[in-house]
Amino acid sequence: MTIVFDSSALLALLFDEAGSDVALPFVRGALLSAVNLDEVLHKCVRRGIDAGAVLDSLRRLEVVIASFDSEQARVSAALHPRAQALCLSFADRACLALGIVHRATVVTADRVWQAFDGDVDVRLIR
Repeated sequence: MTIVFDSSALLALLFDEAGSDVALPFVRGALLSAVNLDEVLHKCVRRGIDAGAVLDSLRRLEVVIASFDSEQARVSAALHPRAQALCLSFADRACLALGIVHRATVVTADRVWQAFDGDVDVRLIR
């Protein structure tokens, strides 16, 4: 089973927030969009956490960073009308697109993503 992590689930793990215990069994070998990596690094740096330390943690967890490619861009663009109605960001669409392209389970803390459960398997951590 292929797993894709949303930044919300990864941040819950890194900050030991609610749902981290649910996310932990899925993280080893999970895919993370480079777009979501930007979001994770940005939020960690804002909290005073060194980006290099975050990248080291991701390596130890064996998280695989996936480049955002043209196929994902096509899928993300197709999601835009529904995503916009739900106020989802580009990073949210990039994660969903990665999950759809890889026919993966997407692990997230964002409940609104259940609206896309027919397009991709969404696993909520809280």
